[in-house]
Amino acid sequence: MKNKQELLEKTRLFVLDMDGTFYLGGRILSGSLDFLEQVERLGKQYLFFTNNSSDSADNYIQKLAKMGCSITRDQIMTSGDVTAAYLLKHHPGEKVYLLGTPALEKNFQEYGIPLVKDEADIVVVGFDKTLDYDKLTRACTLIRNGALFLSTHLDINCPTENGFIPDCGAICAAIELSTGVSPHYLGKPFKETVDMILERTKVPKEYISFVGDRIYTDVKTGVNNGANGILVLSGETQLADIEKSDVKPDAVFGGLYEMAEMLRDYK
Repeated sequence: MKNKQELLEKTRLFVLDMDGTFYLGGRILSGSLDFLEQVERLGKQYLFFTNNSSDSADNYIQKLAKMGCSITRDQIMTSGDVTAAYLLKHHPGEKVYLLGTPALEKNFQEYGIPLVKDEADIVVVGFDKTLDYDKLTRACTLIRNGALFLSTHLDINCPTENGFIPDCGAICAAIELSTGVSPHYLGKPFKETVDMILERTKVPKEYISFVGDRIYTDVKTGVNNGANGILVLSGETQLADIEKSDVKPDAVFGGLYEMAEMLRDYK
């Protein structure tokens, strides 16, 4: 692991996970606002990035505002944004069947993605909290008939105040088991996410730290793509999980509160 103080001092851009890192369900976690204040005081930047594609960036902005955190649209990115940008770049004009919430549908429509129910070229699976058996069956049928299988993110479970609930990766596992086809995952920890952040912020990746509560998404994004990966123990991952993981974080903190305390010592 890297020296924690030196890593925080070196970092110019903190890419923050949301659920399990900044808040948990509807409750903001201790030290979250203090951390942002210290980042701003030192002239550093932060960007929220959530793999949770069940909601829109605008709704996340409203949720953060209720917690006392006011941000603009250019300070937040979702796996839905990365997926839409990927479709526009690599599959322009191709018809998409989206297994997702109304919020994700609206997000795709704002990007100009053509959404259809039948004869789709591509099936995109998101974290669909409105999932039903008919939608699941339609997605499987289209994929068996040759449609490309994409997914906004690979997270298996989503942390809530009442425990974990099945996330996008769990939905994709059911489709993969039925069809025998594996999805192309986007979002964290994949290169497409880092590329979009680099394009938007212009910060060299060695000065970027991805901060989150999951080793296999948040930390892995930084470690595997030439940036830095910081693990916080405020969500899914426990300290014992680090030893079992092939991916090792560059630094480990109890939560954003501890990072804020360390940043407060810097002038």
